[in-house]
Amino acid sequence: SAEQLRGHIDQSRAREMSAYLRGLTLYLRHRGITGKRKFAVKGITSAALDRESFEWEDPDRPGHPETVSIAQYYAKRYNIKLRYPYLPGLVGRKNAIFPIELCEVAENQRYRGKLDDRQTADMVRFACQRPDENRNRIEDVLKQLNFAESPVTAAFGLTLTSRLAEVESRVLPAPTINYGRASQEPTLSPASGAWNMRGKRVSTPGASLEFWAVLVLSRQRDLPMNRVQAFVTMLVDTCIQTGYDIRQSRPPIVYGNLNADLGREMRHACDAINLPPKRPPQLLLVVLPSTNAHVYQTIKNCAYTTLGIQTQCMQAKNMQRPSTQYCANLCLKINTKLGGTNQALTPSHLQKLVHNKPTLFMGCDVTHPAPGEQHKPSIASVVGSTDFMGLRYSATLIQLPSRQELVSKLQDAVVRHLKLFFKGTKTKPRHIIFYRDGVGETQFSQVRDRELIEIQRACSSVEPGYKPEITFLAVLKRHNTRFFPLNRTGDRTGNCVPGTVIDRSITIPALFDFYLFSHAAIQGTSRPTHYYVLHNDAKFTADEIQELTYHLCFTYAICTRSVSLVPPVYYAHRVADRARCHMVDMGVGFEDASSATSGYYGGAGTSTRQTDDPDRATKIIKTHENLDETMYFM
Repeated sequence: SAEQLRGHIDQSRAREMSAYLRGLTLYLRHRGITGKRKFAVKGITSAALDRESFEWEDPDRPGHPETVSIAQYYAKRYNIKLRYPYLPGLVGRKNAIFPIELCEVAENQRYRGKLDDRQTADMVRFACQRPDENRNRIEDVLKQLNFAESPVTAAFGLTLTSRLAEVESRVLPAPTINYGRASQEPTLSPASGAWNMRGKRVSTPGASLEFWAVLVLSRQRDLPMNRVQAFVTMLVDTCIQTGYDIRQSRPPIVYGNLNADLGREMRHACDAINLPPKRPPQLLLVVLPSTNAHVYQTIKNCAYTTLGIQTQCMQAKNMQRPSTQYCANLCLKINTKLGGTNQALTPSHLQKLVHNKPTLFMGCDVTHPAPGEQHKPSIASVVGSTDFMGLRYSATLIQLPSRQELVSKLQDAVVRHLKLFFKGTKTKPRHIIFYRDGVGETQFSQVRDRELIEIQRACSSVEPGYKPEITFLAVLKRHNTRFFPLNRTGDRTGNCVPGTVIDRSITIPALFDFYLFSHAAIQGTSRPTHYYVLHNDAKFTADEIQELTYHLCFTYAICTRSVSLVPPVYYAHRVADRARCHMVDMGVGFEDASSATSGYYGGAGTSTRQTDDPDRATKIIKTHENLDETMYFM
């Protein structure tokens, strides 16, 4: 009830409420006007309605402004005595504040929040259609439209059939995957796009794990010490079986307060580790009671920027019911974060694919703020490989003006990755393969001309006359093209088998492009990735660039499946997601419309402050130097 909320809305709960309500459309019903006035919620006030005040001039007493609370304003202006003045108000357009009790939810709105497990299962069951069902539905709609007899299409001289087009395709061979020599089966060729780690050891173990701790943010009565210790024992045993060395099998286990300063709780857990002088902790395993986004972001923000330690978060429910498979997945992540590699292509095969030249693989993605947050910047994430095999990557973040797609500061990022590649290999790359995500077909010429020049300038700035070959590809995943295999040639789900490539009939004649199914769909109708080769100094043939891209999809570090997106772009996605965790203004921002005490919560991790001052604009906090060259984003 509303009475139970009296005095119990702290900052954490206010952020959750604001995130839940943000974007919701409400009707106002207190002014007695004809019809209903609608507004969209931006957030909630930081103070209760009887404590949120502003200057107001009573129309009956012009020239006599007075300071009144929101509750007093409604009593004087509309003769409404609020029943719940101790609750916060809803902030709408132009920062107008409305009492919750005077609003009603508009009907037929799409739910924007995170679905729980049952709702997610119901949604997937409803939306997920097998390929044959999807195809039948499309064909039924085409028959109903009956384009062949439509006078409209005939008037334009068009002839449309009610059948789907048949196109030629090829299936590329799967690569050979290599694991550690001590594995029972060091090499395998997974034709189905998936395999398992049974009897396998990681190809290169990372730094031995000796200085680490477990921070439990669940209550001890919900997750007792003996259960935590049993899970840690299973995790250590699983890591050792997969070839990753853990020297400290009984790390300190510290219980923390979820509602306290999480940075302080993390430091407290680190203090429990018996560290040598000037040696930072290697890892903090954080056990979370739920999937609360603000808690997760706060933990990552502190780890990335202040403490400079690797963190591995997990949910308490997975510790309640531990499994070897779950522990193996954690092992892959931990090994990657601490400098190891889990699987690799055959070196001679990869070198043949890249024409036997030292090759720097790069990926780039741009993430934009949510609608209505024009004051927040867009962020470009750039990743680059630091080894010959394209397995280890480092990341760079670039702040861009809000909603800008072109990466205008790409030169600095490329210079950094050229230097890191040289640091890791002692060799300058003679070839750069750059996968660019997030651009539409209308932007191809702009991106190619501007960003390609930035890459070339970066090379010449490193060393005069240095001109490595550059291959520039655009990557599109968000499209509506679907393919259905004929004559039962698909996989067990009815989708195209991994390695299926389509580069004829429906591709663009003026461009070098192809569709690639690089993954095995688990359910539903799989969507291929559309690749466009916009610049090709290396003179790759279609077969070569398609096979290279497909085989790279088997090297994604933290799973034993080929993935749907080439790993450099996949990693850039992860970096962009993590970037929001370490923005300068992670805390709550305020918008002052009429008084020095007025403000509102705009949602978890979101500032509502707007400013034209570049010195006060949102900034990316540089990742801690301890993590700067690691795959912390995994």
